[in-house]
Amino acid sequence: MAKTITTACPCGKGDYATCCKPYHDGTSAPTAEALMRSRYSAYALGLMHYVHATWHASTRPPLTDFVHDAATKWLGLEVRKFVPGQDEATVEFVARSKSGGRAQRLHEISRFVREDGRWFYIDGVFPE
Repeated sequence: MAKTITTACPCGKGDYATCCKPYHDGTSAPTAEALMRSRYSAYALGLMHYVHATWHASTRPPLTDFVHDAATKWLGLEVRKFVPGQDEATVEFVARSKSGGRAQRLHEISRFVREDGRWFYIDGVFPE
């Protein structure tokens, strides 16, 4: 019998193969929260093309701005609040990382919009 290898998803919600990987491979995230989790995982895994592609064209920086920082280790994600909507939603989260021996927290309330059945990140504010 073959052994099944599982790898924890960086977003903390389950096995990567069934959690964020399908979105990284092209399946549309069904909710803004799922998209936000998959974007966090993409940062953690260095999938900067995915981060770029899921950023709404109206606010998206150029692809050259998306550089994977291999020195940053992503430590965890906490989704604090998800406010769903038909075509707009918000997700409040705290992402923890470590870089250069220093722990960091990113607390953001992100706005998302759905166009043609796909969710996109618009922008965020930092409540702290």
